[in-house]
Amino acid sequence: MSLSKITNVTGRGVTVPGNDIDTDRIIPARFMKCVTFDGLGEYLFHDMRRNADGSDKPHPLNDPRFVRATILFSGANFGCGSSREHAPQAIQKHGFRAVVAEGFAEIFFGNCTTLGIPCLSASRQDIARVSAALEADPTTEVELDLVGRVMRWAGQSAPVAIRESAREALINGRWDAIGELLEGLPAVKARAGLLPYLAS
Repeated sequence: MSLSKITNVTGRGVTVPGNDIDTDRIIPARFMKCVTFDGLGEYLFHDMRRNADGSDKPHPLNDPRFVRATILFSGANFGCGSSREHAPQAIQKHGFRAVVAEGFAEIFFGNCTTLGIPCLSASRQDIARVSAALEADPTTEVELDLVGRVMRWAGQSAPVAIRESAREALINGRWDAIGELLEGLPAVKARAGLLPYLAS
C-alpha cells in the first residue's frame, strides 16, 4: 500500500483555548469501551461541550460558525496526561486534519503522526493572530505548509515548527509504521522463501 504524502493542509480553523488540555478532556475514559474507533468523534471534548442532561455548553465546537473547521488550534502542552490513542482518533473522526498548538505532549504527538495528523507548533502570539482572524471571519482558510514550515491565512503568515523526523515521515508518505510493514510483506515472503530453514 502507498500512503499519501502530506505536504500541506488547508481548511477552516477553530480554536479551543487553554493550556494542558489532557487526553481525558479530549476523550473521557468512559467512551473508550469500543471495539473500533468509529464514532469516537461524537465524544470529542464531551465533558467540556455537554451538560449532564446532554444539552450543549458554550464551547467553540458547538458554535455553528465553526462546524466546517478541519484545523484545530490550542495552547501549550496539548494532549498531556494518559497515552490513550483514542484521543487523536477522536480528533480525526471528528473531521480534523491537523492540530496547531504552542506545544504537544510527546506520546500524543507520536500517536497523531502515525494517523497522518500533523501537529505543528506556533507561538502564542501567532495562534492569537489566527484565532482573531477566525473569530472575525470563520470562513477564513488557513494553509499549513509542512515543506516550508509556514502557516498562511488572510494575507498573513507565521512560522510553524515540527520535529524533523515527523515532518519527513509525513511529506514522504512514511507516517504509518504498520502500513510500511504491510507494504513490505511481499519482500519478506520472497526472502523467507529463499531460506532453507524456513522451507516446508
